[in-house]
Order: sequence, then C-alpha cells, then structure tokens
Amino acid sequence: MKKINISALLVVLLTLAGACTKDFDKMNVDPNSPTSISPQYLLPYALETSIDRYWGVRTRFERLNLDGAMCWMQYLTRNIYSNEGDNYEVSVGFYNNNWRAFFNDSQVNYQRIINLAGPGGKFENANYEGVALVMRSWVFSLLTDVYGPIPYTESLKGTTDTPNYVPAYDSMDKVYAGLLNDLKVANEKLSTTGPAIAGDILYNGNILRWKRFANSLRLRLANRQAVKKPAESKAIMAEILGDPVKYPIFTSNADNASLVNSTVLPSNNEWHQVMIQDGRTDWNISSTLADKLNALGDTRITVYANPNKDGKYLGHPNGLPDAVATTFLGTSSVLGNYFTQATAPSVIMTFAELNLILAEAAVDGDITGNAQTFFERGITASFDQYGLKVPDGYLTRIGTVTKEKVMEQKWIALFGQAIEAWTEYRRTGLPVLPAKDPRAVFANDGVLPTRLKYPNSEYSLNEVKLKEGIGLLGGADDMKSKLWWVEK
Repeated sequence: MKKINISALLVVLLTLAGACTKDFDKMNVDPNSPTSISPQYLLPYALETSIDRYWGVRTRFERLNLDGAMCWMQYLTRNIYSNEGDNYEVSVGFYNNNWRAFFNDSQVNYQRIINLAGPGGKFENANYEGVALVMRSWVFSLLTDVYGPIPYTESLKGTTDTPNYVPAYDSMDKVYAGLLNDLKVANEKLSTTGPAIAGDILYNGNILRWKRFANSLRLRLANRQAVKKPAESKAIMAEILGDPVKYPIFTSNADNASLVNSTVLPSNNEWHQVMIQDGRTDWNISSTLADKLNALGDTRITVYANPNKDGKYLGHPNGLPDAVATTFLGTSSVLGNYFTQATAPSVIMTFAELNLILAEAAVDGDITGNAQTFFERGITASFDQYGLKVPDGYLTRIGTVTKEKVMEQKWIALFGQAIEAWTEYRRTGLPVLPAKDPRAVFANDGVLPTRLKYPNSEYSLNEVKLKEGIGLLGGADDMKSKLWWVEK
C-alpha cells in the first residue's frame, strides 16, 4: 500500500535532483555516476509520482487523464470551464508539464535504479533492475503514445562522460521495438528466487506479479503495433502465450497493476484531492457513457456514476458552452463515489484489459484461441473488478464477438484509464462515438485530439533534433497529426 513518508522523501530527492528539474537538458541523469541513495528509497517516489501523473495530478491546467482523455473519450463532461479540455482546448501546461514530469520525476529515477541495481552497481539487485525496467518501459510507452516520436535511445545521457544535451528523436516503431525488447529482458531479470526488494508500493515485493505485469504489458504493446508489424507482433504474442511458465501473464484481478492509495496526504487518490479536498464540482457523467450503459443494462454505471436526484443515471453532451452546460446541473449524474474516495486505486493495467486484448488479437487472427472466451472473460473480469456480477442475460445481449464489440467493451472497462482508452480509439477509430451535439463548440477545428504538441522547452533547447522528430511524425506539430499505429 501507498503508506510512505513521501513528503520527507520528496525533499531529499528534489535536493539530489535539483540540477535536473528545470529544463530538459538539465533533466538528464549521469547513468555512470548516479546518486548513492538506494533503490528502496528511489522506487516508492518514482512509482508514486509517475502513477499519480498518469492517473490524475492535482494541478489545474495539466490533468491529461482527468481533464483531457476522460472528456475526449466521453466518460465525463464539464458543466463549467469546458475550455479546460472538454472542448479540445488545452493550456500550454498540458503539453509542457506532462512531458517534463514524465521525463524528470519518472524516467530519471527509474534510470537511477537501473544503474544502481544493475551489474556492478552499488546496490546490485536484478529484481530492482527488472522492476525499474518495467516501469521505465511503461512510461516511455505513455510518452510515445501521447506525443509521437520522442527522445528514447539518447534521452537519459545528459551528463555522461560524453554528455548529450540534445538527444535525437526516435521514430515510434523504433521506440516500440526497444520497449518490447526491454520488457522481455525485464522478465528475464525478475526472479522469484532472487533477492528481495523494499519500497515496492505497487506489488509489495511480489516478483511473480511484476513478471505477470511485464508480459501483459508486452502483449498490450505487441497488439497495438500488430497492423504495422504483423509478423513481429504475432511472434511476440505466440512466444508469451506458448510458455506461461517462462512468460506468466495476469491470471485474475489480484494481478492488476493498481496502486492502492491511502488516507494520508499526499498519498491520496488524486481525484479525491481534486474533487473532495479542493471541492471542485466541474464534472458530470457524459451522456455518451450513460446512454450506452443504460441501453445495455450494464450495472457498472452504478459504480462509475452517482444517481441524480430522481434516482436515474443520466449525463449531458460534451463540448457545451458553459451557459448551456450549467443547465444540466440538476439532472446530470456526477462521478461515482468509488472514484472519489481517498483510497481509490490508481489503475495502470487490469486482467479485464488483458483478456480484451487477447480477444481482439484472436478476432484479428494474430493468436490462436477462442475469441469469444477471451471476450466474455474480459467482460466478467471488469464487473468483478468492482465487486459486481454480470447481469443475467448480459452476455447473451452482447452476442457473438466482433472487433467492434471488443473495442466497445474495452472502452467501458477502461473507465478511469482514459489515456489508454484514448490511445485505443486513436488506433482503431472504435468505439464509434455519437455525433456532436449541435450546441457544442469545439476547438482544434473540431478534431478530437490525436496527440499533444511538443513542449516549448524542446523548441528552445533542442530545436534541431526536435525538427527531425517532427519529420518522423509525418505531420505538423499539432493535435491533428495521426500517430504511427493508426490502423485506418
């Protein structure tokens, strides 16, 4: 559980990292001469800051998941301040500060652990190294899926013996190749008979579950690139699924990569901090989500939302101007209490998502296995995640598995993990979202954002390499250029 004195640790770490917190060229760490603080203290800080940044982050104008993706994927909508993400308008802090935080608070510290715990390191321990490699891979996958081409192979070499303050950008396919390989290496380094680790606030030192996460994440990335690299992706998935002893994957919701938050600040659920501690009531449930779940008789709506004063689960459309959106305050449901508790988990990946990935791969012919079985197992796991039973007749109403049904159920199951849902929607164009309300007013030429712009710091500190990266993107540095894994 997330019960550590993060405040005290933060002071120590920020003091140590003081020279690498302002700008990107100063964010890079010397991989040959890391600080002497041990991995057991670096790990909880890196885990908490990276997962909090992904899940919510308390700071206004840079909440990528809550203000951006949760609205873009029409889980939530705004009843005021629609220009803070809901209408596709974002602040400079959105793309500047998420880049900075993921590289600085996450990658720098995961890299420190890798160097300290790796062969010949001061605190040599292959399990620490493997854990940090898994998490570094997860964060790099977020960065490339949000921005496109990124500094990857040269990104953490700012103050080595041959310093590089202007790291080159790697294409997304190269980043994916590196991440898929790194996750395989991580699985090999992680050993259930190896040395114990401390400070693990995600899995409490359970190395088998870290191995399951590493391989499940590898399946996510292999499936995501399958249309672009079919032979390679099929081989990776066959390798993992063909040897469950060597490559274990999630087997139940107990394996979910899910950070359990605490009642002690600052280790609360970030959404609790925003909506309860800060008293923000800016969000309602989107009518897209409410209408779909009501039509399906899907009881997950009782967890995702609170009923309105009439006992109904209703929402309102996205992108409405404030004067129109506020008229729905008396009828639109708000976010469910489950998600605003201080102890509500911050979720990275679930057993439900894994099975829906396998269902899609089976439908696409990328793996052998029964797509219907994976599909129904994924749906059941999603209900079970919230202590619910699949309603009688639900699976019959859903019917025979198709790609469209898989992606719709994945969208429902990914509630809360909206960055993932956004990525899957950008990749497949599914589920099909309803036509925009005629009263809605959208920025970005009405285009649901396809990526975030690169931060201003890259234009001022790394412009030459940035321009090369934009060339790899294949479009303008805006929120309309499509990323590499797009299927259509």
